[in-house]
Amino acid sequence: MTKQQRPISRFDIYWVNLDPTVGREIKKTRPCVIVSPDELNSNLGTVIIAPLTHTIQNWPFRLTINHRSARASVACDHIRSISKKRIVSYDGSLKADSQRNLIEILQAVFS
Repeated sequence: MTKQQRPISRFDIYWVNLDPTVGREIKKTRPCVIVSPDELNSNLGTVIIAPLTHTIQNWPFRLTINHRSARASVACDHIRSISKKRIVSYDGSLKADSQRNLIEILQAVFS
């Protein structure tokens, strides 16, 4: 389980240790957005995340946001399920407009 006591919620941003990785997967400890629904987050030992990167690409499956006074991109092309044991610490939450935009991108990716 995570070190923090707060419940893990959809659209929260957490620092996550993504290593070890294979091939071209996004690596290292970095901020990630929780994209799994709260019902899954509260009942399973895993969550689904989309990593943040400072490499901004104008791709339809990337969402550019401002996080901690810097531009970042939510990499919906690198979504993965992780153990909650990989979560290091809480780092904020997406704003409402970014939440709506992220849902639209996720729907397009999985439709």
